[in-house]
Amino acid sequence: MIPHPSRRRLERRGLRLWPVGLALGVTFTTAVLVAASVFFTGWGLLDAHGLKPERRIDSSTLFDLVKLSFGVVAGAGALVALVVAYRRQRVDEDGALREATRLHTERFTTAVSQLGAESPAVRLGGVHALAGLADDAPTRALRQTCIDVLCAYLRLPYTAEGDLPPGIPEARHTYRALREVRHTVIRLVRDHLRLQREHQHSWQGHDFDFTGVVFDGGDFSRADFGDSAARFTGATFAGDITFAGARFASGGTTDFTHTVFATGAADFGGSAFSGGVADFTGAEFRGGTVYFSGCVFTGGTVLFHGARFTGGTVSFSSTPSSTASADTEFSGATVDFGDAAFSAGRVVLDRVTVSRGLVTFAGAEFSGTRVGFDGTRFSGGTVNFTDTVFSAGTVKFTRTVFAGGTVAFDNAAFIGTLVDFGRRTVSGGTLDFTGARGTAPAGLLPSGGPQSPWPTGLTVPSVWRRTTPQSP
Repeated sequence: MIPHPSRRRLERRGLRLWPVGLALGVTFTTAVLVAASVFFTGWGLLDAHGLKPERRIDSSTLFDLVKLSFGVVAGAGALVALVVAYRRQRVDEDGALREATRLHTERFTTAVSQLGAESPAVRLGGVHALAGLADDAPTRALRQTCIDVLCAYLRLPYTAEGDLPPGIPEARHTYRALREVRHTVIRLVRDHLRLQREHQHSWQGHDFDFTGVVFDGGDFSRADFGDSAARFTGATFAGDITFAGARFASGGTTDFTHTVFATGAADFGGSAFSGGVADFTGAEFRGGTVYFSGCVFTGGTVLFHGARFTGGTVSFSSTPSSTASADTEFSGATVDFGDAAFSAGRVVLDRVTVSRGLVTFAGAEFSGTRVGFDGTRFSGGTVNFTDTVFSAGTVKFTRTVFAGGTVAFDNAAFIGTLVDFGRRTVSGGTLDFTGARGTAPAGLLPSGGPQSPWPTGLTVPSVWRRTTPQSP
């Protein structure tokens, strides 16, 4: 990511001043040019055509010339004093910055040593000290250094509760104390990301590297990652963690590639993915429940390319607190499930609204899982199931509304999977099964046989038109 110009200026180290001679030369040249510009501008405004010659001058004119000479000399002296004062001010500011940096470094060293202490209480003190140092950092680079250390602490080797040896109370006590320190780091990051970007203690726009971290819980709710670069690459979620109401990828990148959702509940409910890139490429959903209920995907790109759904439940509809549905909206975004593998567990996309943009499952494989689009509304944009393989399990499009846009199943294969399109509504949209293979999905073809009126917007292979449809 290319740093913002103002960020680069803040990260410059050392004092850079022109030589005195060069600074004075530039200053005097600028002053002469400005004076000449003012003179000739006034000359033009007065519409003067020449100067009146004076062969003899009186004493008052001579006195005016003397005053003008002294004024020029005084102005030159003032320019020299201005340059010297400016340089002195820069030197004083640089000295103050160096002193603040020195004090910051001393405090930083003390805080980092606390993080390595044996006592959990001392570690907690070090965590809060580092957060305070980040708030008081004299430069953006020093603030980023404090954030980097806090993130690095979470990346240290860590044993989750499920991997503890049984029957050893001391190990469990140590684990719980260490978990409290780690959750404090997460909470401090969240609290600073909730602050407005203009707030002096906001950490928005900074980088957060959680690569390979084991999260056995935590709370990032309502955190605004915005234009930050947040990396959760290869992280493991092995406990209840919430991103509810968080804001992702507004011009930045949020990286969940190869993340493992193992156990517990990961709640992204009500989050906003707007602009930028939210990348779940290669993520593995193998246990617990992951909620995307009520999320709004507007603009930008959300990638689930090559993800593996091998267990648990991934829900874009129900909430963790109740069984009530919360509509998820794909509007103007590109959401890519291409080459994803749905081999076990359950994926719920009921009551999702697709109004613009592109949602693609191209090349995905549904084998042994339950996927529900029940009550989903496609009202614009494109939903692409091209080359998708339905080889086992259940996929339901019941009560789905196709009210605009295109839903394409080109070259899709329906082999041994119960795919149900019963009680759907097609109104102004296109449902395209060109080149599809296998058995026609239940409820797709007219129930009255080949002689029944053909639904508007539905395109199927010719062999399906001659096939007696299955009952939904």
